Amino acid sequence: MRIILSRTDSIGDVVLTLPMAGALKQSFPGCTIIFLGRNYTRPVIEACKHVDQFCSWDEISGLRDLKSRIAFLHDLHANSIIHVFPVEAICKLAKQAGIPMRIATSRRFFTWLTCNRLLHIPRKNSSLHEAQLNLKMMKGMGVEREFTLEEIPDLYGLTGEQADRRNNGHTDKFTLILHPKSKGSAREWGLENYSKLITILPAEKYHLIVTGTRDEGALMRDFLSVHRDRVEDMTGKLTLTELMDLIRSADAMVAASTGPLHLAAALGIRAIGLYAPMRPIFPQRWAPIGKKATFLVLDKTCNDCRKTMDCACIRGITPEEVIEKLTNS
Repeated sequence: MRIILSRTDSIGDVVLTLPMAGALKQSFPGCTIIFLGRNYTRPVIEACKHVDQFCSWDEISGLRDLKSRIAFLHDLHANSIIHVFPVEAICKLAKQAGIPMRIATSRRFFTWLTCNRLLHIPRKNSSLHEAQLNLKMMKGMGVEREFTLEEIPDLYGLTGEQADRRNNGHTDKFTLILHPKSKGSAREWGLENYSKLITILPAEKYHLIVTGTRDEGALMRDFLSVHRDRVEDMTGKLTLTELMDLIRSADAMVAASTGPLHLAAALGIRAIGLYAPMRPIFPQRWAPIGKKATFLVLDKTCNDCRKTMDCACIRGITPEEVIEKLTNS
């Protein structure tokens, strides 16, 4: 049995799809898992011990003619494809390539035309976590069981030994990664709060690292300059593989709902997520899932920032609350 998992969006979405590979391996011993993803998420996918083959959607979509794209997918010899997040072009191609079992949700018109096993899995108002909703897609292959949040950390399958912290020169300190930005994918805690946190944390006890893209580093230029004596600026300096290695070597990460936060949770370090109390971006749906993962959110309902990225509720989480999570989790 050769199964394609199709998930061609962001890092966090890919991380929360990886448990499907582990669960499929449990349900169908000996099966081959092919993950259809984007090149920029490839290091995460290839680090998963449950994935046997990475397939690049960038490579397929870049082929000149339709016949070549169909042949590429056909030559994977897949029995099934699960469109975890359906993309119309991929759904059409899977049908044209003759993949026998094509599984997707029923919410999009194009899946009715291209897929032969449609599932009704409402997401927007669901009380389940995104990873649990992904796992429900396995019903298309006859796997009817439900998965608890406690089971999911053992299904990630992300490989790689915990990095040797002697190499970073801070073995006597608690290494904390701060990831203040989210590339617009989440409400953010705010640089003012991160500044307060940096000021409160004792320099003799904490080694602080700030991560982010090069563009995010430019947005944080003044913030990074003010704290240049306290933080190690790694913005724009790391490949995804290097970021994963850095996370493995750290003790904890503080971030909003971002891909690096979910990576930290899956890689087994203390991941502290900061959230707005607003459906569907609230922690019930998007909290980091890991054996050392946790989150903070105000105990209230907030819709004031639904049409803006400026959220007073997430900014209302105090640095002292974050420190309590760091020290007591």
